[in-house]
Amino acid sequence: MRADNIEIDELSDADHAALSAVRKRQGAMLERVTAWSAINTGSWNADGLNAFAPLLAKAFGETDADVTLLDTTPIETITDKAETRGFQSGPVVRAQARPDAPLQVVMTGHYDTVFPKGTFEAIKDLGGGKLNGPGLADMKGGITVMIEAIKAFEAGPMKGKLGYTVVLSPDEETGNFASAPHIKAAAEGAHIGLTFEPAMEDGSLAGARKGSAVYDIIFHGKSVHAGREPENGRSAIWAAAEFALAIETLNGQRDGVTFNVGSINGGGAVNIVPELGIVRMGVRAPDGPSADWADASVRAAFDKACQRPDIHGHVHGGFYRPPKPRNAAQDQLIDNVKSTGKAIGLTLNFKDTGGVCEGNNVFAAGTPNIDTLGVRGGRIHSSDEFMIVESLSERAGLAALLLNRIADGRIDAKAIKHMMKQG
Repeated sequence: MRADNIEIDELSDADHAALSAVRKRQGAMLERVTAWSAINTGSWNADGLNAFAPLLAKAFGETDADVTLLDTTPIETITDKAETRGFQSGPVVRAQARPDAPLQVVMTGHYDTVFPKGTFEAIKDLGGGKLNGPGLADMKGGITVMIEAIKAFEAGPMKGKLGYTVVLSPDEETGNFASAPHIKAAAEGAHIGLTFEPAMEDGSLAGARKGSAVYDIIFHGKSVHAGREPENGRSAIWAAAEFALAIETLNGQRDGVTFNVGSINGGGAVNIVPELGIVRMGVRAPDGPSADWADASVRAAFDKACQRPDIHGHVHGGFYRPPKPRNAAQDQLIDNVKSTGKAIGLTLNFKDTGGVCEGNNVFAAGTPNIDTLGVRGGRIHSSDEFMIVESLSERAGLAALLLNRIADGRIDAKAIKHMMKQG
């Protein structure tokens, strides 16, 4: 039931108050995100991640949430010698408020960046309302937006109707392998998901997302002297190359599915038949059946390569992020977000993308979600990354209004979740 018969593309008194609150916080938001950007939190910088997490906990202490730092299990990696190593990332930051409220939202984001310590660290004013800096858009700006939206909502009259769980991960840029269980647990208990990855420069948001797989394919052969007895050797590089060629021929065989061999590692001196070959590769697929086909194709190519005498190995990895296609629930939520944007003069467009994010994980847990509610920006994952400064308060206002509308029924979260369950 809509509160006071206010339509979704209109502003209630609570909406006006929330928008006023976030506008007043524009300067404070900018100060916060630039200070955070100056702290390196590259995905493999454990010291930086562990130092930054308490700052996030302190910031979420400004909300009504109970904040906990959750230890993560080590992330398994495969070295160039085919050895399994564990990397201990930083903690998951979880903030939870009103878990017994009738409506529940899961909000996700990440505090790691793709930039190793000592690389991209400077913050520059590009002019025209743009700032260049590591993580300003992806996604310390988004976390800043999230905090201010929550605070503006909780200052209003409807917070008792809505509870939330925030999950901030230290490893999104490397696949969420350590944080995925925490995202899943929070998402399963929620009606709606909101993720604060950056929107595009023109304000567009992501619609459907492909699923993503990463594989390390390991081949072992037989090492001998390449001059004295080459006939007794079995080249793992040969098997790896044969596999890589088979993978590349899969491109174009199924709509929307793409395969990419990123590297082949192994071998050594040219007078030794290589005993080890490692193929590192990725796959993108638009839906579940396509992902299943892609995975089966990878494994079939591996099995064929292992038919060579004395060649063996194993497949490590797979689809770590399932696809996030459009469905009735997603379409309804997208329409609601568009209408909410209209109320504050934003024309919001949604574009399907091959990129992946934690919205894929939330969708896989059965929860419809919007996953690009962060700042407007661009050139992410490069030293040209930038944030559009005015979008801090703009997107915080949008997110606060979404929380208002879920709480007062203008966005029928339970009905949308039911659509999701119905398929």
